[in-house]
Amino acid sequence: MIGLGAIAGIAAVEFGMVLTPGPNMIYLVSRSIAQGRRAGLISLAGVFLGFLCYLFAVSAGIATVFALVPEIYLAIKLAGAGYLLWLAWKAVRPGGRSPVATEELTQDGPRKLFLMGFLTCLLNPKVAILYISLLPQFVDPSRGHVGLQGLLLGLVQIAVGVAGNAFFIVTAGSVAGFFARHPLWQRLHRYVMGTALAGFAVKIATERTGAAVALR
Repeated sequence: MIGLGAIAGIAAVEFGMVLTPGPNMIYLVSRSIAQGRRAGLISLAGVFLGFLCYLFAVSAGIATVFALVPEIYLAIKLAGAGYLLWLAWKAVRPGGRSPVATEELTQDGPRKLFLMGFLTCLLNPKVAILYISLLPQFVDPSRGHVGLQGLLLGLVQIAVGVAGNAFFIVTAGSVAGFFARHPLWQRLHRYVMGTALAGFAVKIATERTGAAVALR
């Protein structure tokens, strides 16, 4: 149904986005540092539900993307590539804020932690653009039902996203301390992350995908 290239591609894009400071990462890491790993994992459960809401909403109508005129598909494709370039710039620009910067936070209960994780994910522009502009790039109409392909690829994205965020939650305290003591490693991490995202952006913008061919 879906090729290994598509699976590897969406996994790599999601991995790069997980490493990029954004609303989900900042909220989860800050909660983990302020309230402990349990609070971070409860918040991650809310983020997971937000991922699922996006996935099922978009997968239900992803076939319509391929029924649109090629110019609209191209616009979506370039929007996704442009967003990745913007994330790459945010990673390498001077004075970029570390996602593991500590700050004083109020102590929230489990229900609020879950709800805030859910809302943070739903209102996260990174997640919206991933599903609307980037996920369709890895769907190939010649391999069968595009909606099912989108659903399966979305599950791959969720698995990588949840695993990556769980890692940051578990290691938040240690990573914050390490980067505070070694600013050179923090800068290196940002540049590697930015370079990878820029590479994905160029590939998506210039590659003639199966989806694009099918629309011509």
